[in-house]
Amino acid sequence: MITKQLIPQDGTLLPLMEHFYTIQGEGYNTGKAAYFIRLGGCDVGCHWCDVKESWDATLHPLTLSDEIIQNANKYPSKAVVITGGEPLLYNLDYLTQGLKKIGIKTFIETSGAYPLSGNWDWICLSPKKFKAPRPDILPHANELKVIIFNKSDFAWAEEHAKMVGAHCKLYLQPEWAKSKEITPLIIDYVMNNPQWEISLQTHKYLHIP
Repeated sequence: MITKQLIPQDGTLLPLMEHFYTIQGEGYNTGKAAYFIRLGGCDVGCHWCDVKESWDATLHPLTLSDEIIQNANKYPSKAVVITGGEPLLYNLDYLTQGLKKIGIKTFIETSGAYPLSGNWDWICLSPKKFKAPRPDILPHANELKVIIFNKSDFAWAEEHAKMVGAHCKLYLQPEWAKSKEITPLIIDYVMNNPQWEISLQTHKYLHIP
């Protein structure tokens, strides 16, 4: 059985849940083609997570990072999104350096609950109440994307907006299962607080991965 302890700390092997070429559906880079790499393993435990099958790293094969890099280079878009699960459970230096050597831009989607590794062109930080982000990651975020599940999440969003850099883009995104209820609240909030923008899961409307 694969455990986190058996995964090399140099990042040359990673538990790969899935990989696919698609259109980015959320946040700042919505609408752009990208190759997605989803790593297995997460202990953040969002009850509304739509990829709970990613949580257990032991269910996903350890894959050579060199193989992941080669696969990424097959597609027209030279942009890779590394997501999970929680990708920062692993050392991503080797993977991102290899991608950048062949001219591929590197994006990450993370809760920020673990130390930052990797060489990134874009960091999307999506903080979760279940396991708060590390304070040392917040200043590096290019994009703060907060999932709104209930009204108290607006205060959570503002709390973290105070800790990111001035350059960071701010997004509020309705939790999918409650989007009919939550989206009108987000619309009103953004109209009254225009430093925020709305992020929608457009890939779900488009019926793509």
